[in-house]
Amino acid sequence: MSVPADYRAVLVDGDPRCPEVQLPRMVVLTGKHLKGVLHAYTIDAMAEIEAGIRRLKKGSDERKRASRMILGNSWDTEIDKDGRIVLPQRLRQQIGLEGEAKMVAMGDYFEIWSAEAYADFERDQEEEYDEDDDFDPLMLIPDAED
Repeated sequence: MSVPADYRAVLVDGDPRCPEVQLPRMVVLTGKHLKGVLHAYTIDAMAEIEAGIRRLKKGSDERKRASRMILGNSWDTEIDKDGRIVLPQRLRQQIGLEGEAKMVAMGDYFEIWSAEAYADFERDQEEEYDEDDDFDPLMLIPDAED
């Protein structure tokens, strides 16, 4: 699966060993809670998530649950010299990926979908938006505080 150049640049910026090492790493989160999509994080972003888990009380149910669902369902990989990754079969099966993949920027991570599933998702979203003529996604963003 080819990772778009813009996404690779973000992965390079988020990998402390780059640019000395030319091939950036990324962490892919999996799990049923993601409902048919994978989340891909930079090394730095994943370190922030791990730090958040470490701030939870040791031995607490919350820390155990977060560790299992996040750390236990993560897969580290490296972008090859041609800008690609190879998703293991179990991850492709989890998201129903048989053909083309779709990557969607989400701010501090990007999503990996099967192209067909993402097209279905977009269609459903458009139907919701069609029902509300006054909807503007910019309304979802809170105003900056002065």
